[in-house]
Formats: sequence, C-alpha cells, structure tokens
Amino acid sequence: MGFPSPASTGTAYAATARTTPTRYRDRASYDRALVHAILDAGYVCHLGFVRDGAPVVLPTLYGRVGERLYVHGSTGSRPLRAAGRAGDDGLPVCLTVTHLDGLVLARSAFNHSLNYRSVMVHGTARQVTDEAELRLALDALVDQVVPGRSADSRPASAKELAATAVLRLDLEEVSAKVRDAGPGDDPEDLALPHWAGVVPVGTAYGTPVAADDLTPGIPLPAYLTRG
Repeated sequence: MGFPSPASTGTAYAATARTTPTRYRDRASYDRALVHAILDAGYVCHLGFVRDGAPVVLPTLYGRVGERLYVHGSTGSRPLRAAGRAGDDGLPVCLTVTHLDGLVLARSAFNHSLNYRSVMVHGTARQVTDEAELRLALDALVDQVVPGRSADSRPASAKELAATAVLRLDLEEVSAKVRDAGPGDDPEDLALPHWAGVVPVGTAYGTPVAADDLTPGIPLPAYLTRG
C-alpha cells in the first residue's frame, strides 16, 4: 500500500540521550511490549513542538498501528501548518502519553508522589497525504477510543477527508517510565501519626446513553457491553 509501518527490530527500543531520564533511571524502560501496552491503554496524547520560536503543547487523539502513531488534527491546526512549513523534513515533535494509577500519600509532604505509566516519543511527524493511509489512520484513531467502532460507522466522505489532517510519527526513539509502589517515607518519619498509603485511581465508563434521534430497534453494540 506504500506506507508500511517500521519493522520491529527487537524486544526493546534503543536508549538515546533524549530518552534517558536524569532522575529515577530505575523507572525507565525501553521494553517494546510495555510501551505498546501503555499506548494501547489510552487515546489522548500531548504533542509538543516549537512554533515561531516558542514551545507549544496540544492535547489530541492518537492511534497506534504497529510501530507507528497517527495523531489527529484538522487542516487548519497549528501542528499541521507547522508541518507544512517544515516541508519534506517534517516537524520535530515530542509526544507523551500518561496514565495516573494512584495517589501516593506519605507521612511527610516532601515524599508524596504518584503511581503512573507513561511513554515519551521523540521524532519527526509528517502529514499523511496518501488517501489509503489516511483512511487506515482514521480507522485506527476511532478504534483506539472504542475498539471495533470503525467497522460500525460510516467511513469518511471525500469532503470529510479533505477537511481532516493526520500526522504520522514512527516509534523509533521511545521510552516508558513507570512508578508502581507505596510511599517512600524516611525511617525517622515512620512513627509519625499520619496515615500513609496509596489511593488507587482508575478510569470508569458509565452506561451508554442513546441519542434522542436514534432509530428505534437499533441495539447497543456488543463492544459497548464488554466489561
């Protein structure tokens, strides 16, 4: 189809100067399966780039297809305009995805923390121009949010495709960072009369609410009833 995803070259991504943390290096991981799992568990990323000499960070949707991320935008969005100005060289970006898993409450204010899973991707984003790849990317974006939804909705029209823009970012310079532990209080603080522990944080979905104008008799899709 002319747009193969970069092939996996092993079980881990290579560490680089930009993906090696200066603090808590023990929390960093370059494991490919872990990176994919963290990315697949979310659908909102933060895309950072430099525009007119100043940093810009935008929240947006993403979808993963193999070793490639697709980032959603519109033809008038700032990253798309910046990518266009960058020409064939693309737009240097930093993309992050973070999941908050717990509030870590220590006996001392200083040692409070968070449990989390995060991924950081450095690379060059390029606008998707091939129609077949654009359709693949849009399906991936929809399915990233609700798996199975792209096959249960009308595909984009030619007019909608013309108004939609997608950036492609290869997973090459990537790292994950994870904290999954209790509070790290200092020994001298252990006897203090303050509660310490972890407050778990998770994502909860409510019961789907049908649109007011939904045609009677259309059942709730099975992919919305799975736990």
